[in-house]
Amino acid sequence: MQFLITDIQFDCSLDDLDWTEKDQLETEEMLPTRYIGSVWEADNEEDLIEEISCASGWCIREIDYKIMLEDYDYPEHECSVEIDYTTQS
Repeated sequence: MQFLITDIQFDCSLDDLDWTEKDQLETEEMLPTRYIGSVWEADNEEDLIEEISCASGWCIREIDYKIMLEDYDYPEHECSVEIDYTTQS
């Protein structure tokens, strides 16, 4: 499946004396711009997170994406499901 990254936040904290809070904040601000709008090939969400984490070298704190449909007229599909269990018998 192909995933279009619409938003992403990384955890750029390190237990290193040379890595300052300023370094962390600057990296967390700059890094998402490299990935938002990019399309990634992955088997599922877990695989997507693993692929981007390995490529960036950082853990992902939060990610939003759209699933790209390949064989249809519509290039993107965003899915949301709500189930109301109170009305079922």
